[in-house]
Amino acid sequence: MEIKRDSYLQQLISYRFDGLVKVITGIRRCGKSYLLKKIYRDYLLANGIKSEQIITIDLDLVKDIKYRNPLVLSSYVREQANESAKELYLFVDEIQMSDEVDNPYNPNGKKITFYDALNDLRSLDNVDVYVTGSNSRMLSSDILTEFRGRSDEIRIHPLSFSEYYAAVGGDKNEAFDDYAFYGGMPLILSRPDSAAKMSYLKSLFTEVYLKDIVERKNISRQDVLEQILDLLCSSIGSLTNPARIADTLKSKQTAGVSSNTIRTYIEHLLDAFLFSESKRYDVKGKSYFDSPSKYYCEDIGLRNARIGFRQQETTHIMENIVYNELINRRFSVDVGVVYARTINQNGNSVRTPKEIDFVVTSGGKKTYIQSAYAISTEEKLEAELRPFFLVNDSFPKIIVRKDIGKRWYDENGILNISLIDFLLDKDLIRE
Repeated sequence: MEIKRDSYLQQLISYRFDGLVKVITGIRRCGKSYLLKKIYRDYLLANGIKSEQIITIDLDLVKDIKYRNPLVLSSYVREQANESAKELYLFVDEIQMSDEVDNPYNPNGKKITFYDALNDLRSLDNVDVYVTGSNSRMLSSDILTEFRGRSDEIRIHPLSFSEYYAAVGGDKNEAFDDYAFYGGMPLILSRPDSAAKMSYLKSLFTEVYLKDIVERKNISRQDVLEQILDLLCSSIGSLTNPARIADTLKSKQTAGVSSNTIRTYIEHLLDAFLFSESKRYDVKGKSYFDSPSKYYCEDIGLRNARIGFRQQETTHIMENIVYNELINRRFSVDVGVVYARTINQNGNSVRTPKEIDFVVTSGGKKTYIQSAYAISTEEKLEAELRPFFLVNDSFPKIIVRKDIGKRWYDENGILNISLIDFLLDKDLIRE
C-alpha cells in the first residue's frame, strides 16, 4: 500500500542544497526513514539524480557499524565527495546510533560527536546532508543548541486523516471511525486485522517508547512515569499541571513524588514526542498563563492502546484529532481564554473565563476554532458561540462539528464545518 507524504516531501525539496543539515525528527515509527529513503529517494531518481549520487548509511545495521565513529563517517564521505564531480546526497539513518569518540589530537578534550561530523560535511559544496534519528537523541532543543541555525528541522508526525484516507480509500465515515480508533501510525495499514493492529500499538509503548525513555533518562520511578502517562492519556484535552497530578497520585497512594519530579517526567514525555502541550493564552491581554495547560497525544491510536481501548469519549478524541491536524499543518496552537462579566450570588460583577478550544496563529493572522462533536440545543450553541463574541475582532471563526454534512456560514460570519470536511480541506486556514 502506497503512503504519500506530500507536505513533508515538499519541505525536503525546498531545502535542497541550502547549505544546512536537514534533520528529520519525530516520534519513533512514524515514517522518518520511509520518507527519506523511499519517498525522497524516488523523487530524486525521477528528477535526474543517479543512484550512485545518493550515499545511504544505516547506522542501525551491522554493515555500516564502522560509520558510528563520527570521524570515520566524515572521512568516508569526504573521500566520496573529492572523487565526484557531481552533487552528492548523504542520507544517514538512525543517527542516534553514532558514538562519541576521543579527539585524537586532544584525548582529554571534548568528545567528538555526530554533530561535529555533520557540521564538517555540511561545509562541502557538493554534498547535501540529511539525517534521521530517534526522538530520544534527536530532540529539537538539542538540534537548535548544537547546530545553532545550521540545520533545517523537518518534524514528522503520524499520518494525518487526509494521508490515511488517501491510502485506504472507501467510505470517508468508515475510514474516519477506523482512524479515530487505531490512529495514524503508518504500519497500522499493513496489519491484517483488528487484533494485530491493537497488539502492535500496545507493543509500541511497552517495547519501544517506555524502554527508550527509561534507559535514556535513567528513570528511577518507572511506576510513576507510567501513572503519569495513563493520567495524560485518560484526560486528553483537560487542563492540568504537575501539582494536580501529584495530588491525584497521592490519592492513589503513590507516595514520595514531588511536583518537580512529575514536571521532569512530563518533559520526558514531551521530548519523546508522545505528547504536545498547549498553553492557555489570554486573547485580550495577549499573554500566556504559566499553568495549567492541556496535553494532547501525538497519535490517538497510541492513546487508545495505552488505556486498553476503553474510554472512547468521542468529544475528547475529536478534539485531539483536530489539534493534531492543526499541528501537522505547522500552525501555532494555543488554548484561548476570554472573559465575560457576570453577577455572582452576592450581586457583585466578576470576570468569568470562557474558553476557545484553539487559537491558531499563522503568518501574524489568527483563526479561532471550537471543536464541538454535536450541537443539539440552543444552549449548547450559545455556549460555543459566546467566546467568539467576546473576542470581538475580525479574524475568522470556525466551529468544527461531527453532526453536520455541508458547511455553512451563520449570520455572524462564523463557519460551521463538518469534522471530515475540515480534516480534508488543506486550504481552509491560510496565512
